[in-house]
Amino acid sequence: MATTRKLSGRARKAVLLVHVLSAAAWLGIDLALGILVVIALSTEDAGTAGVAIQAVDLFAIWPMFGASVVCMISGVVLGVGSKYGLIRYWWVAIKLVLNVGMSLLIAFALRPGVAEAARIGERMLAGDPSAVIPADILHPVVVAPTLLLFAYVLSVFKPWGRIRKPVQPVKGQRRDLVGAAQL
Repeated sequence: MATTRKLSGRARKAVLLVHVLSAAAWLGIDLALGILVVIALSTEDAGTAGVAIQAVDLFAIWPMFGASVVCMISGVVLGVGSKYGLIRYWWVAIKLVLNVGMSLLIAFALRPGVAEAARIGERMLAGDPSAVIPADILHPVVVAPTLLLFAYVLSVFKPWGRIRKPVQPVKGQRRDLVGAAQL
């Protein structure tokens, strides 16, 4: 049976602080992104919409991706260095899958959509009447904070227990095996 090295109390608290702060930063960036997208989609002023959607391109992707990676790395360190492990408990495994999936979505799905929306924002500011922000840009700003809040709930309530129950030898079974080996 392999033993894992546990984090000391001080190290665990430091990594936990980094994990919580990066998750909070990620959620904050996501909420700011949502506010800018809602402003861009709901205003009648093309200038305001253009500036709001361009602001999304300026700050949302790389800071959000950075926060998600820091959150993932600190979560892995916490998992490996604590009793929870990475795939020992359902809630930890689900949070890891959510983090990896959302990080990949930021880099490969959200980034191109935001870049395209920023180009539309430039056209709006230039006075192009055919430039319209696509309404489907609203989906990520609803889904992402919802998934992040779900991960927060998992962290607090730790539902569903262990993925696999630890195997415990049956007392009588061990004696039978020892006795059989002596024959």
